[in-house]
Amino acid sequence: MADVTGTTGTLVLAGTPIGDVADAPPRLAAELETADVVAAEDTRRLRRLTQALGIHTTGRVVSYFEGNESARTPELVEALTGGARVLLVTDAGMPSVSDPGYRLVAAAVEKGIKVTAVPGPSAVLTALALSGLPVDRFCFEGFLPRKAGERLGRLREVADERRTMVFFEAPHRLDDTLAAMAEVFGGDRRAAVCRELTKTYEEVKRGPLAELAVWAAEGVRGEITVVVEGAADVAEELDAAELVRRVRVREEAGERRKEAIAAVAAAAGLPKREVFDAVVAAKNASRTGPADGKGLS
Repeated sequence: MADVTGTTGTLVLAGTPIGDVADAPPRLAAELETADVVAAEDTRRLRRLTQALGIHTTGRVVSYFEGNESARTPELVEALTGGARVLLVTDAGMPSVSDPGYRLVAAAVEKGIKVTAVPGPSAVLTALALSGLPVDRFCFEGFLPRKAGERLGRLREVADERRTMVFFEAPHRLDDTLAAMAEVFGGDRRAAVCRELTKTYEEVKRGPLAELAVWAAEGVRGEITVVVEGAADVAEELDAAELVRRVRVREEAGERRKEAIAAVAAAAGLPKREVFDAVVAAKNASRTGPADGKGLS
């Protein structure tokens, strides 16, 4: 129960099952039963979860979702400063990871309030482990922008990322996203689409991005996590056209040409002068020869 002596409370971030309720962390039930306040992304889903676990919450249950996150955070911080133990749960996985929670954690940390976690299932790590792609270094990119132009821009920003990348995506946008990835990363870049992880119809589809885009065009349902191989560790030889293409991709993402050339040179392990010369040659060719849309203006 809340501490009335003036000692601050504790914020608990609790991981919830991403599919199979049997994956619920052992501590989750105890925390749900004893928390002074349970902040849930969806109170109806929380009710189904507690029923499945055979437990009852004794504390106050409040909603905490994207639409009210800013307004509700001060209320929860006030409860914490009053000594309450506040449990935060989202629909699936760990709060704050592409889910509500970051604002509350940041506010609690600023007030010197203890923040802890009940570890639980993670779609990010589960998909990464199942993908068959390198797992020694990876990065999580979350959801890409919904608009096509913004999505392409974001992908161009990570075109040379060498770490394995993990994305979330809505099923109705999956085919467009995979097609955009094939365009920016190359159709032969390896990837894995992980669907309905830990659920009855779990499926992991692996293959080159171009093939996965064709497969997804037929329609895909369920919760989707996409894992994409990082860019080659470039000890490979890159011809002038590829160097120019990489500079162009970075420029289109908003980098100045000088910085783009330096970044491409560093990634390729080449002198900046070599990349610069390739860019200049392409620029001159576009002025004197037939326009093919591949040069730099």
